[in-house]
Amino acid sequence: MPNKKTIDEKTVKHVAGLSRINLSGKEVKLYQRQLTGILGYINKLNELDTKDTLPTSHPLGNLKNVFRKDSVRKSLSAEDVLKNAPAKKDGFFKVPKIIE
Repeated sequence: MPNKKTIDEKTVKHVAGLSRINLSGKEVKLYQRQLTGILGYINKLNELDTKDTLPTSHPLGNLKNVFRKDSVRKSLSAEDVLKNAPAKKDGFFKVPKIIE
C-alpha cells in the first residue's frame, strides 16, 4: 500500500482481482473511500494506550454453553430418509453435478 492513511485505486483493483470481483469505476472510488476510512479508524485506535489492558477473546466475560448435551437416540433408517427423495441411487441422495 502506498501510504498507511490512504488506499489508492490501484490497491482496490488489486484486492478486487485477488477476490475475483469485477468492480465498476464508481465502485472502486466508493471502496477506496470506505477502506481509507477504516484505516483511519484503526490508526485512531492505535493511538490508545492499552499497555494495562488484558487481552480478551470477546467482551462478554464468562459465557456458558446453553446447548443441550449430546445423547444417543434412535434415528431414522436409510430407507425412511430416502423414501421421499426426488432421486436416489445405491442408498444415497442423487443430486446434480455442480463441479466441472
